[in-house]
Amino acid sequence: MPRGSKDKYTKKQQRQADHIEENYEEKGVSPEEAEARAWATVNKQSGGGERTGGSGQNKSARNKERDRSDSAKQASATRKGKTKQGKLEAKTRDELMQEARKRDIRGRSTMRKQELVTALKKSA
Repeated sequence: MPRGSKDKYTKKQQRQADHIEENYEEKGVSPEEAEARAWATVNKQSGGGERTGGSGQNKSARNKERDRSDSAKQASATRKGKTKQGKLEAKTRDELMQEARKRDIRGRSTMRKQELVTALKKSA
């Protein structure tokens, strides 16, 4: 079930969510999942509730659109397995450890994160 009050959404956004939810339910998705997906879709399309009082209320429409676009690009990169900066330093120690295993770096199990970064850079 989606969290939070839907009071900040316009009537149009609420109608859109209802319509999307109905379509998902027709496809056999559970009512709870359909509702969650519907609100996620409305949020992605419009940037969330548009009534005053929410976060970002002082942003211009142009800034909201740019932020949504940036967020979508970042989400796409994440799904493709790329990190935000694409640097080794941005990865977690576990991710670095997996990469070190692939490259068969000796002594990796006792290395700290920075040591793993250094070793991976040397092996490239």
